[in-house]
Amino acid sequence: MKLFKKALSAALTLTLVFSLAACGTKNNTGSDGTTGTPTEGTPTEAAGEPTEAAGSTEGQFEIALITDVGTIDDKSFNQGSWEGVEAYAKENGKTYKYYKPTEKSDDAYLVSIDLAVKAGAKVIVCPGYLFEVPIFQAQTKYPDVNFVILDGAPHSGDYNVQIEKNTYSIFYAEEEAGFLAGYASVKEGYTKLGFMGGIAVPAVIRFGYGFVQGVDYAAKELGLAKDAVEVKYTYVGNFDATPDNQAKAAAWYNEGTEVIFACGGAVGNSVMKAAETADKKVIGVDVDQSSESATVITSSMKNLKKSVYDALVAYYAGSFPGGTSVSLNASAEGVQLPMETSKFIKFTQADYDAIYAKVLNKEVTIYNDTTAVDASGTAIKDASGLATDEVKVEVVK
Repeated sequence: MKLFKKALSAALTLTLVFSLAACGTKNNTGSDGTTGTPTEGTPTEAAGEPTEAAGSTEGQFEIALITDVGTIDDKSFNQGSWEGVEAYAKENGKTYKYYKPTEKSDDAYLVSIDLAVKAGAKVIVCPGYLFEVPIFQAQTKYPDVNFVILDGAPHSGDYNVQIEKNTYSIFYAEEEAGFLAGYASVKEGYTKLGFMGGIAVPAVIRFGYGFVQGVDYAAKELGLAKDAVEVKYTYVGNFDATPDNQAKAAAWYNEGTEVIFACGGAVGNSVMKAAETADKKVIGVDVDQSSESATVITSSMKNLKKSVYDALVAYYAGSFPGGTSVSLNASAEGVQLPMETSKFIKFTQADYDAIYAKVLNKEVTIYNDTTAVDASGTAIKDASGLATDEVKVEVVK
């Protein structure tokens, strides 16, 4: 890679400040419809009729999850996080509940946190960078309550990060997850690929940068001719399922793109619909999205369920890692492809194990949004600055 080099470690602050949860989430129905009203169990229960978790006592729930702009059945970030809560609670007989604010605002999130605390929450899981400012306030307001924030770190609004001893901040090495997906796609035989991100925030950028590098690594490994593999690359500017997003994906497919990495929450629904019409393929994001569409050949996953589950294990074991921020990578099983549900024909489990081992052992250098810089030392803002040896990258504005 002729234009990559390590950036200053201070750039890591940008990741803490701006990281995106879930690459966006769908705004599905099924919640209660009242700001901060708690709901537990399946999301299909009647609106306005919250139910209690098994084993709850007088409406008390000691584990809480608060969604950001979606619900626990979003087949993405919120759902993966909720599955971790649910798995731990059911295995250990703990009461649990989720809360869905009806508006995207710091005040609404704080109302939900207040309600969770009043309902007896001892630990509150908050998936998303949207909780950075609310948790900054809540962690001092409720020093006896523990908070787990995913893809974010608490700050006061001026990006002065402050993680109190009752808050645990978790990030993920999305560049590794993206790398695995890009590598597998080329090894599977695809040469016309696309990356369709949501908003260009660090988590989405890391997915995209990793994807391009994985594509390039596989092309070199296979000895493919220069520019034999092409990647269209864009950020659509939202995390929504829209006619415009579907039309853009359809246009790419009509132009020859074989598989699109849909990295933008509900943007993926638009891409899947386009793929179904065009008989083309999709790569999902965050969680295993194979059940969403037959077009999904694999998913570039963060191991959300495990990370939340492990955080709860640590809390109840008296070893809660409060006051710290981590980035979970391959060594912590923080990223993966769901090989058991992937629809690969050529790319085998052995192939996956081999490349995963290289990523795990740092035999492959994968640059992210804070380490990818051009020759002048300026941070690369989009894929046009990603130097690839074999792959042609077309940035679509």
